[in-house]
Amino acid sequence: MNKNKYYVNIGTREISINKDGNNDEFIVNATEDEIITLRELFDEIEMADNRSFWRAHVPFKPYHQDDDNDDFDASMKEAFQKIYDWGEEETKAQITQMNVLDL
Repeated sequence: MNKNKYYVNIGTREISINKDGNNDEFIVNATEDEIITLRELFDEIEMADNRSFWRAHVPFKPYHQDDDNDDFDASMKEAFQKIYDWGEEETKAQITQMNVLDL
């Protein structure tokens, strides 16, 4: 399958084939199917983030005992791993420097 260059901003959960503004936090070369997988991960992150927002309003439930936060963390780590795997050398160096993966 053909790989294309994509610009990824994990903070805004943006994936674009066109560089625009600050959407180039990471640059990856991926197939269309791989990008669909990443978009699905970003959707999971969004849902877990929304659920943990509502959980934050429950004062007696600590962060470290919350499945929604665990889901968010696991999905973020998986997204970073995929971005690293498909990333250009600069992207790999950035993620390594961020120390978010067990490399």
